[in-house]
Amino acid sequence: MTSGQQTQDKVDELRAGLHAMWGTVAPGWEQNADFVDARAAGLTAAMLDAVALEPGERVLELACGPGGLGLAASQRVGPTGEVVMSDVVPQMTEIAAARAEDRGLGNVTTLDLDLERIDQPDESYDAVLCREGIMLVPDPALAATEIRRVLRPGGRAVVSVWGPRERNPWLGAMLGAVGEQLGGTFPPPGLPGPFSLDGRDKLFAVLDGASFEDIEIGEAEASWRGASFDQWWLVTSALAGPLAKVFEAQPPEAVDEIRSHARESLAEYETPTGLDIPGVTLVGTARRA
Repeated sequence: MTSGQQTQDKVDELRAGLHAMWGTVAPGWEQNADFVDARAAGLTAAMLDAVALEPGERVLELACGPGGLGLAASQRVGPTGEVVMSDVVPQMTEIAAARAEDRGLGNVTTLDLDLERIDQPDESYDAVLCREGIMLVPDPALAATEIRRVLRPGGRAVVSVWGPRERNPWLGAMLGAVGEQLGGTFPPPGLPGPFSLDGRDKLFAVLDGASFEDIEIGEAEASWRGASFDQWWLVTSALAGPLAKVFEAQPPEAVDEIRSHARESLAEYETPTGLDIPGVTLVGTARRA
């Protein structure tokens, strides 16, 4: 076996592990879907405004999770349009499909699609949406190329990623606490993570490398507001896929140490009504010529 084949096999093994991991945390995303939608309402509006959806257009949402962004998009394209909500794990698309059905949205369908290998024909969508997903795959550049491929000429893409870690203490506190307990950084170097594309230049380079045009990188506020530290702990640990495996592998006293470290890090964001923790996302828009 060549070294190139060995490298590819390792990447494929990493992909398989990541896909399985997201499948295991799908119940947490289902339970907290309404919270996620409410928290991301401003970002959702900013993304849909940026991509300027029109009635009758065909839209693909990638890494949809419980589907909040796609559900909102369906209102903009109207009954003559179509929104395909997709995720790499069927557990997520099942949740998204059920939420669309509950809302009586006849213009929404779901598919199981890999962000890095989008099993759809060339030039088949007017717009592609991806909220906080492209930074979590092993090869974001490949994902961007795939997004461009399925867009029709003149089609638009909008993707969002978490901004710099220091501007997102709502998640940085958890990752820092885990890293402190494990004696290193978390996620480990070389693995995709929430801050893999945390700079404007990084996101721009991914889109530019895929030969997109009219690329713009903006910001959207994404604070975490909740009733208490306990709520933050439960929601964050339920949604952040890699954490589930970490907590399962640690003895209870180690998890308690992680929790205490995180509480100390977030103490400055306590208010009389709960926690108000800053957060920011980067929003990249681009067009296929």
